[in-house]
Amino acid sequence: MSVFAKLMRKAMLARCQRIDYAVTHAVQEQYATLSRFLEDCRNTAFGRRYGLRGVRNVEQFARQVPRFDYDSFSEAVNRMRAGESGVTYPERVRMFAVSSGSTSSRSKYIPVTSRSMRRNHLQGMADVVSMYLRANPSSRLFEGRTLTMGGSCRIEHGALVGDLSALTISSVGRLAGVVRAPSLKVALIENFEAKCEAICRECVRQDIVAMAGVPSWTMALLRRVLNYTGQSSIGQVWRDMELFMHGGVSFRPYKEAFTRVMGERVKYLESYNASEGFVAIADECGCEDMLLMPHYGCYYEFVHGDDVVPLEGVQTDVDYSLLMTSENGLWRYELGDVVRFSSLDPYRLRIVGRTKQYINAFGEELMEGNVEAALLRSCMVAGAIVEDYTISPMFNAGAVGGYHRWVVEFITPPCDVSVFAEELDDALREENSDYDAKRRSIMSALQVEVVPQGTFHRWQGLRLRRKVPHMTSDSNLSDDILSCVDR
Repeated sequence: MSVFAKLMRKAMLARCQRIDYAVTHAVQEQYATLSRFLEDCRNTAFGRRYGLRGVRNVEQFARQVPRFDYDSFSEAVNRMRAGESGVTYPERVRMFAVSSGSTSSRSKYIPVTSRSMRRNHLQGMADVVSMYLRANPSSRLFEGRTLTMGGSCRIEHGALVGDLSALTISSVGRLAGVVRAPSLKVALIENFEAKCEAICRECVRQDIVAMAGVPSWTMALLRRVLNYTGQSSIGQVWRDMELFMHGGVSFRPYKEAFTRVMGERVKYLESYNASEGFVAIADECGCEDMLLMPHYGCYYEFVHGDDVVPLEGVQTDVDYSLLMTSENGLWRYELGDVVRFSSLDPYRLRIVGRTKQYINAFGEELMEGNVEAALLRSCMVAGAIVEDYTISPMFNAGAVGGYHRWVVEFITPPCDVSVFAEELDDALREENSDYDAKRRSIMSALQVEVVPQGTFHRWQGLRLRRKVPHMTSDSNLSDDILSCVDR
């Protein structure tokens, strides 16, 4: 191991002591975080409006400050984007992460303060590496480079605006250029196809040992790399590849595809890093349960039905939607994610869905977890591997009821798509009693439309979408994806 790798490894492992302390004192860390926010922001326009100066405890905070979604918070965001200082946080916001998420086509501008970038996003990225190195002592992570599939950014009203990954790449120090790829110039290319081509030219001869990014974008890049090199697996291109760090969407539908392309040796480490804030990290590869990071400048509340509880009030095996108050100037903000705790000592959670990512067009109440379980079962039975998919309801013209249309892109297609569709429909009926009831009344069997490989990536590039919405109530979305088929 080189001297540089030894020094970097030592520095990263030293961070684990702070992580260990924080996760074992999570409630205290959360109270300290909220107290600091109330003190720092009491004289902002938001603080004066909602009387933060007089808030003394979490109960009073919950009573006095309303809950916000993006629409109700957008007036404050627009003032910050125009350059106004002291709106919801004392300093002027000079970065905005543009996110359409997976449930909306409308762009959201999430404020990112210099402190939240440093104490939240960058700290989270470093801690992912720290926890991986502790669990994998023989890792060669600093003997090569980590390839990050980032987005692009631009200047608007004196602020840096763009994808969160582009903001973080632009914010890291020069040392990061020694351990990451591609070069900053290539990483920030706006056009996705041009970026992939430039990465291939620059990186296929480098020693890439790890990758980080959203699964869908990363898979598109991997396929371009294989086409560029003429190799059949990534292990033939980058022989020391050992890790893929992913987040943003559930990895379950993508796991088989990545194993097929990356090989069995590569490990997978999940983190929960939303544009709004870095929330949690898995401390074991391949594990969906992640340690909540309570010391990253975010105060959390958890909503179940009519109840809103702080961290010490959560229970295991209960689904909660997540509220965040953070150093980026968001207050009691609804992220739209649904989480479930598997442990309270330490606090471990997993993302189980989105508050808006479900279909209930006919009363079927089909949830993301139902879909993933049914899809995995159907693929196993049919010997198929799915690249990506989306589901939307289709309504019968002039009549009651309808069906679900699945637009699916396969890596390995089933021998008979109609048999696959029948198995998928049966699996959904077993997974969800509401779906089964509607299938026995007003719903017809689902229909699967197969699209050629590359269709979803082409749609993402044309529509500038980082994530593929796997479930949507918008019937037009599947039509839009089908229009991108390369005929």
